[in-house]
Amino acid sequence: MVQNPDTLPEALLLIRQWYAASRRLLPWREDPTPYHTWIAEIMLQQTRIEAVIPYYTRFLRELPDVASLAAVSEDRLLKLWEGLGYYSRARNLKKAALMIMERWNGVIPADAEELKKLPGIGDYTAGSIASIAFGLPEPAVDGNVMRVMTRLLACSDDISVPATKKSITVLLRAEYPSGEQAALLTEGIMELGETVCLPNAVPRCENCPIRGLCTAHQEGEELSYPVKSAGKARRIEEKTVFLLHCGSRFAIRRRPEGGLLAGLWEFPNCDGILSAEEIADYAAANGLHMMSLEPLGDTKHVFTHVEWNMSGWLLNCAEETAAFSWKTPEEISQGYSLPTAFRFYQKKLDAV
Repeated sequence: MVQNPDTLPEALLLIRQWYAASRRLLPWREDPTPYHTWIAEIMLQQTRIEAVIPYYTRFLRELPDVASLAAVSEDRLLKLWEGLGYYSRARNLKKAALMIMERWNGVIPADAEELKKLPGIGDYTAGSIASIAFGLPEPAVDGNVMRVMTRLLACSDDISVPATKKSITVLLRAEYPSGEQAALLTEGIMELGETVCLPNAVPRCENCPIRGLCTAHQEGEELSYPVKSAGKARRIEEKTVFLLHCGSRFAIRRRPEGGLLAGLWEFPNCDGILSAEEIADYAAANGLHMMSLEPLGDTKHVFTHVEWNMSGWLLNCAEETAAFSWKTPEEISQGYSLPTAFRFYQKKLDAV
């Protein structure tokens, strides 16, 4: 349920005016073509703006258009993406680029419903591209927008329920402008949520252009919104990670094509925290003649729904085995995309 919906048109106008006057300078805003907007929005999913900027610049330098994205090899694409995480985003970019080349001769369609047919593009990304790049009256509703809207309208509906997002989208669409104003509104609500109407912190209401219209602010209840039911607890998994070392080279292997981190390269590892005796059994089972064993320390990596607690070991081996691919640290760094989860151990390669 929302309160004071009649304030929405004025609030949306104030947001556009505020953004036009005070927006941050970001690379993808300098030339918001459909391709640039698409790449930026995909990179920005689950990733901080500051982290995205160098990736965005490097990505466009090597893959400046749909055709080059469609033609790039998967290994090179994943290397360009290395460190951003959620690698399915990169794979879907390439799949979508191939579809755009085949169906639309390399031209990104100027229609939200057509955009949503492309891999990796849902309602939010389609709305962003449609409004920012094409000036269409299409809202793009993400967590930032939901937070701004639920506080503005004191909406107590659970934002984890799809129906709540749908109702907010309907409210916005009824008031959405077109042309340049559509882009200003989409960017403006996002900017407001990112810099002023903050999550998990006291909002900076003194800097908010719509504080005079915000029902939650008037009632002193900003932190009561948005309402969200508790999510599932993150699953904890234990791993033992091995740096298998022979001469100047280390063992890596490709992960299975399905599941978490699908198809990426990794250091050999197994479930559970193994003792030295169990590690010796692991080495024998994989045809490794272990000459020495050294601990590398413990670390952890947090995914969205899973947390890995890892213990690492350096195994100096007498010879390479065909079970793994053996590469120098330089080859691994330059040519193979290892997930961020293994970065703690990758940094130790040059010290061996």
